[in-house]
Amino acid sequence: MSALTWAVAAVVTDDTGRVLLCRQGRGERRYALPGGRLRPAESPVRAALRDIRAETGWDIELVDLIGVYHLIGPPGEAAAGRVGPRPDVLVHVFRARAAGARPAAAPPPGCRLSWHSPDVLPEAVTPLTRAAVTDARAGRSGVLQDVACVPDTLDLPPPSATLAGHKGQPAADQVGRSGTGQPPEQRGEAADGPLRRTRRSRGPLA
Repeated sequence: MSALTWAVAAVVTDDTGRVLLCRQGRGERRYALPGGRLRPAESPVRAALRDIRAETGWDIELVDLIGVYHLIGPPGEAAAGRVGPRPDVLVHVFRARAAGARPAAAPPPGCRLSWHSPDVLPEAVTPLTRAAVTDARAGRSGVLQDVACVPDTLDLPPPSATLAGHKGQPAADQVGRSGTGQPPEQRGEAADGPLRRTRRSRGPLA
């Protein structure tokens, strides 16, 4: 088993039900949920509130925990500049609402923010994002799921991602444009892992 990293993310929706996504870096990077890694002795709830405010400028209200997703890196594959396989990542993904009509602060450089309909996500989203948004739309809570990572994509920003990168814009000024649908294999997505359990359900996200 590779090293394990603890992280958080959230399916953040606005009053119209759109989902806030972040596209890290330059080029053809994928859209992902806002989030980040836990600090030492930090709870997932506190980390989610801190990381999402730092990355997006939005204050959020956490509703509940959609689930815990185990991101499995490609076996035996080393990341650039790293010795050994990529670490597995255990992500607490929350259901959340944007607090207010606009960000509380201007987001720092690091990601391009945009709002998207959960019914038609962009083609270039990470497997974690697609799985979590699907579960959120279905009203699921307490999900446990393995998600296979796609090589050369990131599901979460590195620790310094909110401090470095290219210029971003406030999410309130951006409206996401969804692409046309393609079969999952054309998006480069991996199939769901064998571990999946749903404890309870709520109504779909509005």
